[in-house]
Amino acid sequence: MQATTVCTTQQAAGLLGISVTSVQQLVEAGVIEAWKTKGGHRRIPLAAVLAYKSGYAQHSQAARPPRPDRQLRANTPASILVIEDNPMERTLYQRQIASWALPASLRFCENGYQALMEIARDQPDILLSDIIMEGIDGYEVMRTILADPLLANMHIAMLSSLPVQALEDRGGVPPGVVFFAKPVNYDELRGYLRACCAAHARRGA
Repeated sequence: MQATTVCTTQQAAGLLGISVTSVQQLVEAGVIEAWKTKGGHRRIPLAAVLAYKSGYAQHSQAARPPRPDRQLRANTPASILVIEDNPMERTLYQRQIASWALPASLRFCENGYQALMEIARDQPDILLSDIIMEGIDGYEVMRTILADPLLANMHIAMLSSLPVQALEDRGGVPPGVVFFAKPVNYDELRGYLRACCAAHARRGA
């Protein structure tokens, strides 16, 4: 960027490693400062982009209690966050997971941007994420989590109806992430969540 102090949405997207659409959403939400030229083009202060890039981990750490303290409380239930933009599927997940009587709390987000803000406020122990969503999709959420050492203990599963080749075209399933094809086999999902809850209990003990 040399000596420039402002950048375009394209340049900001390159610096942050996310899509132009995601940058636009962050700007519209007021998360990243920007303005428009007379020609209608967005201009973003370089300092605002760098502050967002470096500030996510700092915000995550400041916005929630230190993770080790929570893990040491043996009776603390695991927390599950589900990212799903389809309201019908959210209802199905709610009914199914509630029926399993897991030692866990459950909450939902409708899109990737909302999920990143929720994760920053209160890191879940288990993340179930859809892939295809408007704006910040499931892949971008997972890339952000996997790049943050503060989130290293999170169990992550992606749930998608994408065919194998389409997944490969997007980079495949990231290392350490579990994949469930839609329609979801709920017996398999129940086994996975039980294992994650057991791992959380062992850490707490």
